[in-house]
Amino acid sequence: MATPLSADRLVSALKAEGVTVVEHAGWRSHNRNAVGAWGPVNGVLIHHTAGTSSAALVYGGRADLPGPLAHTHLAKSGVATMMSAGRANHAGKAARNAFDAVVAEAATHPKPSASTGTVDGNVHFYGIEIENLGNGRDPYPAVQYEAAVRWAAAICRAHGWGANSVVGHKETSIEGKVDPSFDMAVFRRDVAARLAGPASAKPPKTTTPSKEKPVAAKKPQTYKDVWDTDAATAPSTSTTAKTNPTWAPISFLREIYDGIVRLRADVAALRADLNKKG
Repeated sequence: MATPLSADRLVSALKAEGVTVVEHAGWRSHNRNAVGAWGPVNGVLIHHTAGTSSAALVYGGRADLPGPLAHTHLAKSGVATMMSAGRANHAGKAARNAFDAVVAEAATHPKPSASTGTVDGNVHFYGIEIENLGNGRDPYPAVQYEAAVRWAAAICRAHGWGANSVVGHKETSIEGKVDPSFDMAVFRRDVAARLAGPASAKPPKTTTPSKEKPVAAKKPQTYKDVWDTDAATAPSTSTTAKTNPTWAPISFLREIYDGIVRLRADVAALRADLNKKG
């Protein structure tokens, strides 16, 4: 376990490892620290966005899940945009057996089991959202994959951790998460190869998950990209507009639906009251 890196130390570690860093406006104070602890930290958690053009969503979150949704967003170009230096809504509940394996830096990461108990992963994990549809066909360009390896290695190096402190969300989640869509054992091997040399070393040979050309997503994926991922400005009437300024379109539909349900309940109550008086 370790004390979380400050914003300055985090950026310095990433740049020293050769990561191209962009700082989102306000990211240094953008966090969920007011609702829960941030740290001690024990590891690094890898995600894919399951969408496109997701940076705004990662920063702002959704109506049902306020941002930030990760500490860093990683574009296809390999550019890492800093989203938070504190607690972020990315890890959710981690299975105790999976968490214990990270703490022990075990070479084997067990299948997460809810029966072993759970841990608030948002307290203990740094998180990165890698831009990718996660459908097994959308490739991770070599420059993006290499940047992800460097990002994870930089944090491990700063804390003195080994590559087994790096896990995928699918390796900790009790909710059936499937991200990232590449082999985490291979990813850890690539992180270990970087950690074996200095931060300034030229990239060792890594195994990119896919060299295929992007193909059109199937209708279910297209639907998810449009409704669940694309962010829009939250309505001014929202009680969370200040803390959660961007919504996914599907959140607007949920808001409308919830309003209709409340309106129906009010109408039903009014009718019942009138019938009593009548």
